[in-house]
Amino acid sequence: MEQRIILETDRLLLREMNIDDFDALYKVLADRDIMQHYPYTFDENRVRDWIERNMNRYHDNGFGLWAVCLEDTREMIGDCGLTLQNIEGEMLPEIGYHIRADHQRKGYAKEAAAAVRDWAFANTDYPALYSYCKYTNVGSYKTAESIGMHFEKEYPDPDNKITHVSVIFRGEVNVE
Repeated sequence: MEQRIILETDRLLLREMNIDDFDALYKVLADRDIMQHYPYTFDENRVRDWIERNMNRYHDNGFGLWAVCLEDTREMIGDCGLTLQNIEGEMLPEIGYHIRADHQRKGYAKEAAAAVRDWAFANTDYPALYSYCKYTNVGSYKTAESIGMHFEKEYPDPDNKITHVSVIFRGEVNVE
């Protein structure tokens, strides 16, 4: 299938994902350690649904979670992008990311999330971008902080027990 590239960084390219990415994405989303902070475990059907939902988001919103691929090999190592998420009852633009275990702690999530942040501020009119996760997911909110986000709030949530929310406002970052 056609693989439309959305963003390129020094080490990564982010492109629209498609059903051909199932095996690579399954290695990320079905990994219990990576997804330990999610309210459920991903099986084959949930991974297929994840891909299809993002393909629909590209069509409906012009964005979604994109495949994160190594620039030199084009190997997919995760996903990162912008989605609209229900954050305490309000649909807000959220930067999300998941990186395969053997590629974590190399700065890839930060690099991809920063590129998505810049893309979102350059290509949408959202005044702020958010990232949210279960309050125990320190790695996720530290990644959000590494791209300039800061703590906004925590609130009770039946899925996460407590949801941690980070935010960055349009004027807090220079985007070309």
